Amino acid sequence: MHYQPIFAFLLFSLLISCGTATEETKTPSTEQKEIITTEASPKKHKNENAFVASVEEAHQRATFLSKKAIQFDIVLTFGGQERLNGTILTTTDSRQAVTTYKNGEKLYYKEDKVYHAPEMENANGARFNAYTWPYFFLFPTKLSDKGTNWETYEQTSMNDKEFLSQKLSFDPGTGDDSGDWYVVYADKETHLVDVAAYIVTAGKTQAEAEADPHAIQYQDYTMIDGVPIAQRWIFWEWRKDGGLTKELGEATISNIKFVEMDEKAFAAPDNFTEL
Repeated sequence: MHYQPIFAFLLFSLLISCGTATEETKTPSTEQKEIITTEASPKKHKNENAFVASVEEAHQRATFLSKKAIQFDIVLTFGGQERLNGTILTTTDSRQAVTTYKNGEKLYYKEDKVYHAPEMENANGARFNAYTWPYFFLFPTKLSDKGTNWETYEQTSMNDKEFLSQKLSFDPGTGDDSGDWYVVYADKETHLVDVAAYIVTAGKTQAEAEADPHAIQYQDYTMIDGVPIAQRWIFWEWRKDGGLTKELGEATISNIKFVEMDEKAFAAPDNFTEL
């Protein structure tokens, strides 16, 4: 079966349930440190869905995929506690990645295989950590992956701002839980992804999952070799009528750079444990 690591994005609530949410409810900022104006005409895109076409063009998907690999530093916190501090190297097609933690530990994935050192701390979360953070980074360029389905979403306003929006669902057998869905909100002027709200049905019925949806907000876009990339992620509780309601955590992305493809960099040592 042709493997796609879409399921990494479907597992996020597992981490949320383990973290402590911030007590203060904040109103999300609609301002960005750097405003990027991007031409986004769906006529130049082969995708028949105008929303997806315009968003992927705004994110310069073709340019992004013309590069083979990209690297960035990430500091991730939830409830004031640091959860990840390290460097992620991933292929732009999401087929493989390696996370190097500040303590020197490494975590690899290649297709559907994950590898970690036998002595790795917190190895129980290795599979989740291996896939999730690279996929969040790549998400705006993955909207037309095989198995994705899009439909009109009636709620275009959120937290007093108007967006372009559509709902994403998946073909049966796509990822770990094809019952998951996402609502993607794109800026009306730049067509860049602003927010992706979602449910996770792993171990739950769809009704149970829909009772506790979350969202990731992409902020502080900067141009890296002609590609706009968000340097800050904010994680929220999300409600259809209330929008972004309570901040849960955030991530800072820095030192972003495209790099030459080196297969050796993605090869786990022979003594690593395969999951």
